[in-house]
Amino acid sequence: MLMPKRVKYRKMHRGNNRGMSQRGNTVAFGDFGLLAAEPAWITSRQIEAARRAISHHVKRGGKVWIRIFPDKPITAKSAETRMGSGKGAVDHYVAVVKPGRIMFEIGGVRAEVAMEALHLAAAKLPIHCKIISREEEAGE
Repeated sequence: MLMPKRVKYRKMHRGNNRGMSQRGNTVAFGDFGLLAAEPAWITSRQIEAARRAISHHVKRGGKVWIRIFPDKPITAKSAETRMGSGKGAVDHYVAVVKPGRIMFEIGGVRAEVAMEALHLAAAKLPIHCKIISREEEAGE
């Protein structure tokens, strides 16, 4: 699973997730992309599940780009712990995704194969997604 090798600060505030994605919102590498339609925290497990769904469907053909990285630590306190005594230990990492962000890209395969692979990947993610192509993006 994806996680940072090292971080400057071990724990992080929750922050807010308002507004549209200002960067990473165009298909830059492949021919088709999976676009986030709503804001969310995507865990490293969900990213890995989506990646495996794509690579399994294209049967090692083409190339897949993962455009998000889980760099936000999420802490959790153990069950049945009393309040107080500080913030919990780091439990897992998430990628902060805003609407309009391209999360995955795929290239080097036929259009129908790419569409089906991205559709399977979207089913593994907890948000509504759109599949866009480089041509659609240029036309807008």
